[in-house]
Amino acid sequence: YCRPILALGGDLVIKDGRHPVVEQMSSAGQFIPNDLELIKKDSQILLITGPNMAGKSTFLRQNALIAIMAQIGSFVPASFAQISIVDKFFTRVGASDRLSRGQSTFLVEMIEVANILNNATDDSLILLDEVGRGTSTFDGISIAWAVAEYLHETSGKRGRTLFATHYHELAEMSILYPRIKNFHIKVKEWNDQIIFLRKIDAGSCDHSYGIQVARLAGIPRKVIIRAREILANLENMELTPDHKPVLARHHEEKNRMDQVELFSTGVQMNAIDSAYLELIQQIRAVDIDSLTPINALNILAEMKKKAQGL
Repeated sequence: YCRPILALGGDLVIKDGRHPVVEQMSSAGQFIPNDLELIKKDSQILLITGPNMAGKSTFLRQNALIAIMAQIGSFVPASFAQISIVDKFFTRVGASDRLSRGQSTFLVEMIEVANILNNATDDSLILLDEVGRGTSTFDGISIAWAVAEYLHETSGKRGRTLFATHYHELAEMSILYPRIKNFHIKVKEWNDQIIFLRKIDAGSCDHSYGIQVARLAGIPRKVIIRAREILANLENMELTPDHKPVLARHHEEKNRMDQVELFSTGVQMNAIDSAYLELIQQIRAVDIDSLTPINALNILAEMKKKAQGL
């Protein structure tokens, strides 16, 4: 533990920070410390990606606890800590509904986010954990993006923010907004397994490793194998002959269809309407690597409109 330096200016710098409670309760060995630099003029918002169980939530909470401990006059679990005064602490973590009030998990989440956006100041410390996960993917990405953008762009609301997310599309924000930085929790892949290193590093994470985490949790092997097939279908954006996603297709079925199509391509092509071909060609022409989330939504809306007219 060290004696923290309390200062003005908005910066929050912690070296070798640890979670005081998790460290005491841990039975897996020594707690792995991590550094944090929230510099108001350079790194106001940290977007943190990484798989479940990697330690994103622990990292968020330990830094809030260190700031609270510093402000009550306590020594803190770190080798060095410079804490600028925080006027308000805001958290949007966990997931729970309020059945007695008729409020769903997502509604509770949005109420908490609204409270943060309406009451945060430039001197606040904000923890956002998986904002937008309670709704559809595109809605969730849009909300998460807009929330981070609001905290970056709105004068008087630019609180120091730790934003953990599985939406890898948000990593593009660091290109557009100078005070948003990408960080990730490091993992190592070995023999189709993942090893959680518990260290935070610069840059974004490209994979969520959800299926690997499900396997670690004890999900039956048959379900894991099937999930991998569906994931492969999604990533390849394959379509059936009647132009529907192939989420339900097993790989054995795909192999049989490939064998049939080898001898019947001409017949099938004659049966496909030119409008379908045009839509397929438009999908194939999309450059996924250069798309922003907003452009992706616009293209999806255009394709949906065309598909409804077929």
